[in-house]
Amino acid sequence: MTSLLVLALLAQPCPTRPSWPTTDWPVGDLQAVRTNRAAQVKALEDYLLTLTGEDSERKGLRTDALLIVKSGTIIYEAYARGWRANQRHISWSVAKSVTTALTGVAVLKGALTIDQSICEYVPAREELCPITIRHMMEFGSGMHWQEAYENQTYQYSSVISMLFGEGRTDNTTFVLSHRKAHEPGTTFNYSTGEAALLSEIVRQAGIKKGFDKDWFWADFFDRIGMKSAVLSGDIKGAPGGGSYVFATARDFARFGYLYLNDGCWEDRRVLPEGWVKSSTTMSETFRVGAPDNEDTPNGWMIWLNEVAPKKNARPWKDAPPDAYSGIGHWGQFVAVVPSEDLVIVRLGDDRNESVDLNKLIPMAIEVAK
Repeated sequence: MTSLLVLALLAQPCPTRPSWPTTDWPVGDLQAVRTNRAAQVKALEDYLLTLTGEDSERKGLRTDALLIVKSGTIIYEAYARGWRANQRHISWSVAKSVTTALTGVAVLKGALTIDQSICEYVPAREELCPITIRHMMEFGSGMHWQEAYENQTYQYSSVISMLFGEGRTDNTTFVLSHRKAHEPGTTFNYSTGEAALLSEIVRQAGIKKGFDKDWFWADFFDRIGMKSAVLSGDIKGAPGGGSYVFATARDFARFGYLYLNDGCWEDRRVLPEGWVKSSTTMSETFRVGAPDNEDTPNGWMIWLNEVAPKKNARPWKDAPPDAYSGIGHWGQFVAVVPSEDLVIVRLGDDRNESVDLNKLIPMAIEVAK
């Protein structure tokens, strides 16, 4: 039996769906859900749609959009604080999950492999050449990077300096200027810089392969119906794959639905077979090199409901073990629960308090029953 035939026999077929939301999402009877699950909807909205004090005070949870997709149908949708369904919202670090998806598209199209050196695509110093695409997806490059936000200065915070300071005009050069601190794959260090650099590596891989300059859209965003998607970047054209995806709540739900369906869309692969499984399994870098205070495991730039090393419980203990989520600053979530056939999108502007997925996911499941 030839190896190709063996692979064909082992290949898992794409999930079959009665419809795909490439153009429009199927929408259920939203009023019936509110009536039949009134107590559950009230609990969800009391938690997420009740402002603390005046909105201008920026206290408590400040939800902009909340969407629940059950079995391919929108069964709950709400907008608050003046937001509307057709408005794009910033992803912040949910963009990192999108970047690993774009990496998967590039792999499927033969533009790169995950064990190639980053030096094949960007002008890195020789000491950084042992870093591979896989290391980047696992936050395991070993480059010195300080991920800190509002309460730190440009001088301390690498990410603030990249986005708003000296690195803002050329993210790639800025990230590559950071020294080697550890051997690749030995230390987990969450880094917006690595995600931004990875998105540029993927872009360059497509260019090197002869893809159209807008291939991110033709082969990914437009392919799954994310027509509102904008991927902003620096003035040199490098995409901001660590922070700067903008899209509507419904389009972020399409991204979650792609992962819920094993990287397939309309019965064809968008991501390689096994990509979603690998992305949603604790990475080896996290397993061997996570800091002691990190209690939420990471796969390929996706957060997981697994028990972290040196911990005794799952981070979202009241949610199904197979739940996972893209998570962004100020309360952005694209959560997927395969066992419940569920996608949850929550977009917001939280400042002094964070949404707890251990509350949100079980509440959404109850609404969707």
